[in-house]
Amino acid sequence: MSLQIDFWQLVGLVLSGLGVLVGAMKYAHMQLIARLDSMEKSSKDEAEKWQRIERELLQMKADMPLHYVRREDYIRGQSVIEAKLDAVAAQLQVAQLRVASIGGSHAN
Repeated sequence: MSLQIDFWQLVGLVLSGLGVLVGAMKYAHMQLIARLDSMEKSSKDEAEKWQRIERELLQMKADMPLHYVRREDYIRGQSVIEAKLDAVAAQLQVAQLRVASIGGSHAN
């Protein structure tokens, strides 16, 4: 049993094989392009999300002084209030002593 192939049949087979190979390569190339486009789109979406988060963070940093008081500022304010309360208490004590001394002198 022997196999005989004509020259033109061999050329046809080779060209057919090359055609299939080129088609497969074209298909793979198209799939690669589609995947790269998808990755590029998702990368752009992710970059936009990060920019939004960064803007929100910067806005929050800008708003913080308006909504929160620093610990040192709070302590300073409380110290002033306590000093004023102490002064009022001292004045009240002096007034009570005066009333007591006036009331005690009238009782005699």
